[in-house]
Amino acid sequence: MKDRVLRDFTLDDITNIADTFHTWQKSEGYEDQPAFCKSVTLEEIEKNDYVLTPGRYVGTAEQEDDDIPFAEKMQKLTALLKEQFKQSAELEAEIKKNLGGLGYE
Repeated sequence: MKDRVLRDFTLDDITNIADTFHTWQKSEGYEDQPAFCKSVTLEEIEKNDYVLTPGRYVGTAEQEDDDIPFAEKMQKLTALLKEQFKQSAELEAEIKKNLGGLGYE
């Protein structure tokens, strides 16, 4: 993944997509794969008001559960965020000080 929502496809990714498409097109050994591909009928698309958002059909990949209770996880995350805000304020003050030393207040 290039970032949270953008993925740069590798040659293997492109080959997998193309092979899956050709298998589906020929109706030879094609199988739906959760979070990757699914062959649907026009009726199923109609039931979804012709919305072609892939997640409506293929679903999403299963995510691993880290077994950390939500409240505990949020407590740790908010503590981390507080510390990062503190560091951010310190860095901002240091930058302002340095810019002031250069005559840019």
